[in-house]
Amino acid sequence: MTGKLNSKLRKIKSRVMTLICILSAVVVMVPLFIILFYTLKQGFSSISWSFFTQMPKPAGEAGGGMANALMGTAILIGLGSLIGIPVGIFSGIYLSGENSSLFSKSIRFLTEVLNGIPSIVIGVVAYIIIVIPMKKFSALAGGFALGILMIPLITRTTEEMLRLVPETYREAALALGAPRWKATLFVVLPAAFKGIFTGILLSIARAAGETAPLLFTALGNRFWSTRLDEPIASLTVFIYDYSKAPFEDWNRQAWAAALVLILIVTLINLSFRAITRKRI
Repeated sequence: MTGKLNSKLRKIKSRVMTLICILSAVVVMVPLFIILFYTLKQGFSSISWSFFTQMPKPAGEAGGGMANALMGTAILIGLGSLIGIPVGIFSGIYLSGENSSLFSKSIRFLTEVLNGIPSIVIGVVAYIIIVIPMKKFSALAGGFALGILMIPLITRTTEEMLRLVPETYREAALALGAPRWKATLFVVLPAAFKGIFTGILLSIARAAGETAPLLFTALGNRFWSTRLDEPIASLTVFIYDYSKAPFEDWNRQAWAAALVLILIVTLINLSFRAITRKRI
């Protein structure tokens, strides 16, 4: 009898815990579905080909698009990637080969601190370092801020992926007479490429959704601009400006831009999942 009672109690506990897990998953998913539903409802009607190809219209005039914001976002992410990807990868390579030195521990600690710093603080720092000396907002300042935001994630991903590569790969290259730096760059790094690439994608997804640092650096404009030393438009600042405007058409376009941004980030994350699945 005691054994049967214990068995029933275990089954009850198992079902209760399963139910708790399901409810927890629902609690997590419900807000996401609410956001997606409301964004689709408010923004889908404004999605059209002209929305992607036209420039913003003057205040109070219906229509227009966000072509300049799409181009500006691509430029800013490109500039950020030029800074964040090389610095992050080479930092990760160094940290993967150094465990106990004081310098490597300091770099690892500072990387964790940088990862936890609010993005608006990085925007203020970029404002002080670049905007004030240049005496104007610019795409360079925005790209610099996004690049700094990308560094911690790429660094940690690179370090962890390189540590997963069997040491025999490096030893085999060294045994064949390759210098240590060549063994790392041409043998170990390619073996960890897929994992590192997923970290790069995730860092780009994070940078694409940032607004605060761009308000202090790139600022934004309503014109088509590809100059790096001038203010430049971006999707997130477009959403911010249009969402608080007193024009209903602008508000709808803000929702449409938010929907586009969600789709971009979703595609990046799906790419990450696909690469991870192939790697497994």
